[in-house]
Amino acid sequence: MRLSRQRRMVLELLWSDRRHLSARDIFERLNAQGRNIGHTSVYQNLEALQSAGVIECLDRASGRLYGYRSDPHSHLTCLQSGEIEDLDVVLPEALVQQIEDLTGYSIESYTLQLYGRRRP
Repeated sequence: MRLSRQRRMVLELLWSDRRHLSARDIFERLNAQGRNIGHTSVYQNLEALQSAGVIECLDRASGRLYGYRSDPHSHLTCLQSGEIEDLDVVLPEALVQQIEDLTGYSIESYTLQLYGRRRP
């Protein structure tokens, strides 16, 4: 994959922000920084980067969100703010074994989707 100027701008923003952003958020932030890029270019570059496995794409009811990581990891979503945190979770081996025994599958990788609220 060729790393064009626009792809580099999108990647740099995702890597520096480290949050899950919509294409609109990315468009607005880049343009606010004086880095002129069009809506279409943002969408095309996000799709290309996601297809190449460089970034992740999360489909939510409110739309797609893009993140800076592409490796297997889990997410914790705040039910109040909608903010998503990346988590590296390792399940206890006994639990993985129990799941394998129940399903008849050999687990090779996993991700968890967790939802909660910040404690007071």
